[in-house]
Amino acid sequence: MAYFIDRRLNGKNKSAVNRQRFLRRYKSQIKQSISEAINKRSVTDVSSGESVSIPIDDINEPIFHQGRGGNRHRVHPGNDHFVQNDRVERPQGGGGGGSGQGNASQDGEGQDEFVFQISKDEYLDLLFEDLALPNLRRNQHRQLNEYKTHRAGFTSNGVPANISVVRSLQNSLARRTAMTAGKRRMLHELEETLLEIENSEPAQLLEEERLRKEIAELRARIERVPFIDTFDLRYKNFEKRPEPSSQ
Repeated sequence: MAYFIDRRLNGKNKSAVNRQRFLRRYKSQIKQSISEAINKRSVTDVSSGESVSIPIDDINEPIFHQGRGGNRHRVHPGNDHFVQNDRVERPQGGGGGGSGQGNASQDGEGQDEFVFQISKDEYLDLLFEDLALPNLRRNQHRQLNEYKTHRAGFTSNGVPANISVVRSLQNSLARRTAMTAGKRRMLHELEETLLEIENSEPAQLLEEERLRKEIAELRARIERVPFIDTFDLRYKNFEKRPEPSSQ
């Protein structure tokens, strides 16, 4: 059975919706690229669009790919080069002979910045977006200051989601080392004394028993020191810093 789809009512730009969705998703990166492009062209030059580049790290998405390791115990039909139990090295470095610019990737796959062209209208909309009347009114009330959150070291108070595991364990190790250093030194001296008495003649059973009790007591005191305490915990601290905004 044949199906006919009537597309006469559709416009020429069938992917316009996807384009607008893409522009909204990476709006901050596009505005950053436009602010850098203003320095390279005249302010009065609004007769054309602009070439916008987005770093590849900002548009990366998780993918399933073949790992570097692993063994395969099958030979697929139709291949005339390999047999079962053959060892084949995986390709490592890049270094293809293409005409592109830049150096070869070290991991076998090179990726450049994503570059595309925006139209004149899109360029003007993004350039003057913060200058619309509602935004100007809002900026005036905020005294032209916008705040963005930045990392600012560590703090002893916070929520569990911001806990710094590495810094907390470092504090725990420093506390346990300081609290048990003297006891460990005494324990080492008592163990050496006990070893000398055991190897000496005649045997000193009462002294050996006393030293063993002291050693056991010291070890118990060392083990009672908690692995981590509440004042060992450190949390990632964030603070709001003023950023220049459109005027």
